Amino acid sequence: MSRIGVGVMGAALLLYLAVAVWLGVMFIAVGEPVAVGMGIALLVLGVLSGWALFREMQFGFAADRLGRALDAEGGMPEAETELTPSGRVARADAEPLVARYTAEADAAPEDWRARYRLGVVQDAAGRRKDARVSIREAIRLEQSARKVTPESPRA
Repeated sequence: MSRIGVGVMGAALLLYLAVAVWLGVMFIAVGEPVAVGMGIALLVLGVLSGWALFREMQFGFAADRLGRALDAEGGMPEAETELTPSGRVARADAEPLVARYTAEADAAPEDWRARYRLGVVQDAAGRRKDARVSIREAIRLEQSARKVTPESPRA
């Protein structure tokens, strides 16, 4: 279900970017200095927004792939405490959990699974920025491990 939402939002943003670029070209075609400046600004905004969309989609798909792999292995963290209605860990329980998973990730610095689990726990604790950093590191570690030990050729 979330993939459909991501697809719809991505398509809406691409449509918005196409309109912004078209308007940018139209402003530039007017030839007035203010219009040209606005046109260039719209073109730059379009390029930056497209790059940001690409990076976020890349991150989301890689994080989803790792999450599915870890879940298939039975390695996702279990809900050890009561969750709030929003799905987060209660504040009193969050810090000990984050500290424990941080220690596990630090003990195995090359293990993407430990780093991903830390990111999941940080996210449940409401520490979104830290969670993204941990999951980005898990993605990097997993990609490095894949390069070192490539999959066997398929028959």
